[in-house]
Amino acid sequence: MNKRKKQILIIFIVLLILIGLYFLLTQTEELTQNDTTVEGNTAGNLNNGGYFCQNGSIVYFANAYDNNCLYSMNVDETNITKLSKAKVKYINAAGDYIYYYQEDSTSIKDLGFVQRISGVYRSKIDGNDSFCLNKDPSGIVKLVGNYIYYQHYDNENGMTLHKISIDKKEEEEIANYIINPSSYGIGYIFFNGIENDHHLYQLNVNSNLITSIWDGDLWNPTYHDGYIYYMDISSNYKLCRYSLQNKMVEVLTNDRLDFFNIYEDIIYYQKSSTTSPALKRMNLDGTNPEIVDEGNFQNINITSRYVYYNAYDIPVPVYKTVTYGPINIETFGAAADAIPIETD
Repeated sequence: MNKRKKQILIIFIVLLILIGLYFLLTQTEELTQNDTTVEGNTAGNLNNGGYFCQNGSIVYFANAYDNNCLYSMNVDETNITKLSKAKVKYINAAGDYIYYYQEDSTSIKDLGFVQRISGVYRSKIDGNDSFCLNKDPSGIVKLVGNYIYYQHYDNENGMTLHKISIDKKEEEEIANYIINPSSYGIGYIFFNGIENDHHLYQLNVNSNLITSIWDGDLWNPTYHDGYIYYMDISSNYKLCRYSLQNKMVEVLTNDRLDFFNIYEDIIYYQKSSTTSPALKRMNLDGTNPEIVDEGNFQNINITSRYVYYNAYDIPVPVYKTVTYGPINIETFGAAADAIPIETD
């Protein structure tokens, strides 16, 4: 073995040792525990890609102008900062950490090895100390308390629901079929059936017990203040709500929906129509409906200050309007302006 090959081998061994020490230290790190009822992001945001996530006065977001890299900003869009070069979605945040799905848009090739970078990740709120909790392909990711529920995929089992603790010390499969974990409330994850029916189910986050609670025909059920808001499949995807207390159903709009999102006491939704599609909003009880923007839109994400969205299948520009008050459509130009200039 010549001298150059020996040097390369030594460097490779040192790198392996350093990587091993890094993962050992990260895995054994004692994380600050969350309140058991904390949610990492709203159901509405996660059902719309989870590209924005508000935690206190800070918003974490996937910057569509920069390949969906992870950024942060104040809720008023000041102090926009790039946190990572990772392409992310399904962002959650609580305490000192951010949790998200990192897409495998690129791979790192070093010393002849290809390193996959996709998976469920955790990082500190400044973007540092990124750590992979699971490297397999995943769907929706939802933080509840000190556990992450995520749609895990592998070629043998397809899409299943897994649960992993934020320190990676515990992991288990909850169900061997597809469950959307985005909607949480009063100790349960609420979801609709997919394989045999579209009934309403609940998953007890303490016991992992799954039970059927109503034989409706639902899509994307979202718990909010004692109600389950949902798109009624058998009724042309109208938006309805079901009271968990009195078991009554209310039709909130006769519009056919593509997507919807709830924030506090307001609902934003995409009206599906071949002649008059539009982004609309209304009160929780269906009153005061109004058009926000005419056209086909998607990825409706809401913060306390703004609603963000984009034209269907056209990532940029990202549009916004204030969450409450008079509608005023603008582009999220600050996100484009904040992209740092790469230097050699």
